[in-house]
Amino acid sequence: MQFSTTKGPVTVNVADRAALERAVRARFVAHEGFALATINLDHLVKLAKDEAFAAAYLAQDFVVADGNPIVWLSRKAEKPVELLPGADLVVPLAQWAAEEGTPVALIGSTEEALAAAAEALKAQAPGLEVVACIAPPMGFDPESAAAEAVLKQAAEAGARMAFLALGAPKQERLAARGRQVVPQMGFASIGAGLDFLAGTQNRAPAWVRKLALEWLWRALSNPARLAGRYLRCIGILPRLMKEARAQRD
Repeated sequence: MQFSTTKGPVTVNVADRAALERAVRARFVAHEGFALATINLDHLVKLAKDEAFAAAYLAQDFVVADGNPIVWLSRKAEKPVELLPGADLVVPLAQWAAEEGTPVALIGSTEEALAAAAEALKAQAPGLEVVACIAPPMGFDPESAAAEAVLKQAAEAGARMAFLALGAPKQERLAARGRQVVPQMGFASIGAGLDFLAGTQNRAPAWVRKLALEWLWRALSNPARLAGRYLRCIGILPRLMKEARAQRD
């Protein structure tokens, strides 16, 4: 399944969790880096306008579907993919890293949240090494010298994968930068995934997610911030439906 951006098409190139596990474990074993992004409608709104974000997405090695609309569109295109939200991938990625002896870094959020998330991850992924917890300051620029310093700090601490919890587009842009600065490291852009683990943000209950209503739960919990975002997401659906139909074999 492909989606158009200002820089060219972005492809959801990992169809399911089993395929992602194989791909990530292979990079761990080979001591090779990667960048993992989880695409959703909000990203697609931004990708239609933000050239730097689009360029960063094209630099990602693995792209999975984060959001039921992406899954539904993939079915419309007759190229079905599995729902793999970033928040649901944090623990599995940590478990794979632990099993392959891959130390990790946590980048983003706050020092307190990262410390709590690190403890939660180590409890759910026995043997996991969390070698760095780095909370960049407000206004952090992924293209700055400070960003390069953060990447090198994580690498020098021994990390071979970093969870990026900076929100889009910063996390994807930092991952793309990292593929150049420290190419031996993996990067997983997981949004609020670490804050959910730390308990500093509340995720929609499981039954809400099962009904594919997490977006509504989030909108109702913070309408002032999210109502406009979801309206913009709804606004691009007709174009995406047309693109999906055009991709049928």
